[in-house]
Amino acid sequence: MPGNSFGHTFRITTFGESHGPAIGVVLDGCPAGLELDLDFIQKELDRRRPGQSAIVTQRQEADRVELLSGVFEGKTTGMPVALLIRNEDAKSKDYSHIADKFRPSHADFTYQVKYGHRDYRGGGRSSARETAARVAAGAVAKQILAKNGITVTAWVSRVGEIVLEKNYETLDFSKIEATPVRCPDLEIASQMETLIREVRKAGDTIGGVVSCVVQGCPAGLGEPVFDRLHADLGKAMLCINACKGFEIGSGFDGVSMRGSQHNDPFFADEKGQIRTRSNHSGGVQGGISNGMDIYFKAAFKPVATIVQAQESVNEAGDSVKVEGKGRHDPCVLPRAVPIVEAMAALVLVDHFLRNKTVII
Repeated sequence: MPGNSFGHTFRITTFGESHGPAIGVVLDGCPAGLELDLDFIQKELDRRRPGQSAIVTQRQEADRVELLSGVFEGKTTGMPVALLIRNEDAKSKDYSHIADKFRPSHADFTYQVKYGHRDYRGGGRSSARETAARVAAGAVAKQILAKNGITVTAWVSRVGEIVLEKNYETLDFSKIEATPVRCPDLEIASQMETLIREVRKAGDTIGGVVSCVVQGCPAGLGEPVFDRLHADLGKAMLCINACKGFEIGSGFDGVSMRGSQHNDPFFADEKGQIRTRSNHSGGVQGGISNGMDIYFKAAFKPVATIVQAQESVNEAGDSVKVEGKGRHDPCVLPRAVPIVEAMAALVLVDHFLRNKTVII
């Protein structure tokens, strides 16, 4: 099963299954000399962990991170950094009823076709449980970015038909963590939370959008033609469970504009730095960062597992009814925020190291 690694110069490999003993990640290419803050890694994992509020899955995992290698006297050595997170609250019996059945829109059928043998407990490797390892790796990447003046901030900007329309420059990012839904507009956040509770009570799920902005990124990151910065960001988002769409800058709205409206005019600011007066490009031109804010959106579908009865088939092709049991998110958005940030950070650090401009 290839495809478990991400990145080039800063490369991660995740391992483990939802109901196995543990999940984890090995980071290869982490520069030596980084004072690794394990408390920060834990805080990032706490933002993603299950059971943190009434609007997410009630699986209770502390997600305590264990450092296995790559650090000596508090600093990275340049060797592979290995991080482990043990599974403590897996309830495999909750999945015995779908051992030979395919849940609609889940990975059950495709994994069975591809491998001929699958772990049905919580979806095994296809479970979003695996993303905890990415968040741990992303927390390391964030520490490198911070030393270079770069921040990555994500928030929930849409749940169902409830949309936060405000420009990100007007938002107070300090309020993102003030509500369980992780929307910085408290009034909109309250509406989103109410909707998620209603959907959960109905035994259903709902999707939405996570927005993200990278600030402080210098010009020059990106490797055309096939490793364009925005292409790598797109792959990073689309390999997150339930992510179905990605757009950067003006995105799909740009198709309604003329070139004269969409082009970003250049000018030199008071410090002599070349900037653009608008930013429809989303901070990336020709696949390379131009020094402006990089902003994008990732769309997430409703979680596939619902408690309502659905038509399906079993491995023999017989018609069956499938009902979700156990503990599942009614909306993936609140816990997707730190995952989006982590994947974006991994892309940026990888391109920084390719440019050899990173500071430790």
